[in-house]
Amino acid sequence: MADTAPSDLVVAAARLVRATPGAGVLSPGYVVVSGGRVAEAGPGPPPRPADVELSRGVLVPGFVDLQVNGYYGEELATAGPAGWAAVAGRLPETGTTAFLPTFITAPAGRLAAALRAAATLLPGLPRGARVLGVHAEGPFISPLRTGAHNAAWITDPEPAAIDELLRAGSGVLRLVTLAPERDGAIAAITRLTEAKVLVSVGHTDATAAQVAAAADAGARMVTHLYNAQRPMHHREPGVPGQALTDPRLTSGLIADLRHVSAPMCRLAFAAAPGRICLVTDAAACAGMPPGRYLLGGQPVTLPDGDRAAPVRRDGTLAGSALRMDAAVANMVAAGVGLADAVAAASRVPADLIGRADLGRIAPGAAADLVWLDDGLRAQATWVDGDLVYPPDAAH
Repeated sequence: MADTAPSDLVVAAARLVRATPGAGVLSPGYVVVSGGRVAEAGPGPPPRPADVELSRGVLVPGFVDLQVNGYYGEELATAGPAGWAAVAGRLPETGTTAFLPTFITAPAGRLAAALRAAATLLPGLPRGARVLGVHAEGPFISPLRTGAHNAAWITDPEPAAIDELLRAGSGVLRLVTLAPERDGAIAAITRLTEAKVLVSVGHTDATAAQVAAAADAGARMVTHLYNAQRPMHHREPGVPGQALTDPRLTSGLIADLRHVSAPMCRLAFAAAPGRICLVTDAAACAGMPPGRYLLGGQPVTLPDGDRAAPVRRDGTLAGSALRMDAAVANMVAAGVGLADAVAAASRVPADLIGRADLGRIAPGAAADLVWLDDGLRAQATWVDGDLVYPPDAAH
């Protein structure tokens, strides 16, 4: 590939997934980039000679991950500028071009401090994956569905606590996961929604009716479908049953095939087409060798193995070590169509977070592009038409 200016780039691809609604796979296809935006995309050869010829694999939009606790040895809730820069700078290696750093349950004051720190870090980050804001996963969750969260720090979403988070996270807080059955939760959902913060139902023992009430109040997401929530039953649909049948709700899915089996992943895509978004829920151990790391300030261990997931001392799953390109590959291997799997990692989460300029290859969208090889592993990534991975643009 030649080193080309981000203001003018023409890419010809053997296969192209634009991830726009109803679009499939183009074979071949092309993309024209101008000024860091997609100017044109379509089937067949490009209208003028290509700067980049991709004779194999598939060109897709950059992935959007709404749940990243950490990566490359860094836990984002406690990392400094160098740690944030390392994560944002290297995530394009996995095909991710935009993400939400995720802070799990912590004392309210500590969480507020982490949000204020994030606000000061964001303007100074170098070129890499875009930080779209922060996802606060807790502390307003159920003690019956804690997962890897510290139960001692769980609390009710009282108005003062919500106001403190909104003040501390002004301009930064984009997503809050909470349990809608907690005292004050419905009022909190309304308050957060009015403040333009996306609310997700998660770590919850809510009934289907309580999840529906959360959606009535403005919740639009379910955090890591099937995990850390009241399960589906044929007489009480629980959280998954309501999530999959309620058209207002889009569900995050940890597609590492450890948190959720392949048949249940297929079921989710079949039951809620266009309403599944892939997330990694990556912890600091992601992209690192087996060993001991931190999540929520507490130790986790990443065992050896291709699909290993980090665990607490008691064996509880604690985030993942998943790559987004691997999540897409896992879903395709599980029987999900390539175009649907790519959209679940790009356009669906981008739309959910209110970024219609991301996650698709369409005129006017940011030219965030990923070239996946035939095994669906990222080989090259562009952000705003600028090749950011691999670091050396000529190879």
